[in-house]
Amino acid sequence: MSAASFPAPGARFVRLAETGRPAVRLSIDGQAVTAMQGDTLLVAVLSHQRSLRRSEFGDGARAGFCLMGACQDCWVWTESGQRLRACSTPAAEGMAVRTTPPASHWPVTPDLQMVQGREL
Repeated sequence: MSAASFPAPGARFVRLAETGRPAVRLSIDGQAVTAMQGDTLLVAVLSHQRSLRRSEFGDGARAGFCLMGACQDCWVWTESGQRLRACSTPAAEGMAVRTTPPASHWPVTPDLQMVQGREL
């Protein structure tokens, strides 16, 4: 059994198959992680942590909903502030994503400050 089949502590997803695909190195919230070639960002993130992001509206942790790009629940951001759908964006070598919106994305309200200060 390869190391890829063992989950990271606190991960939501556990890889049970396709463990022989090449590794892809990327950064999630400044932390270096690996995914497998062909994984979406959603799979990459949830293979390393319990949730994808916090709701901007204060209703808790989110982990994606429809898994096909229709529900708007899986947004993540590049380091430069570009918004990406984690469920339909392939993880790529060297990619750096954030699970909280950049301050310039929305006005910094008390609710947004609270969300940005929480641990996932």
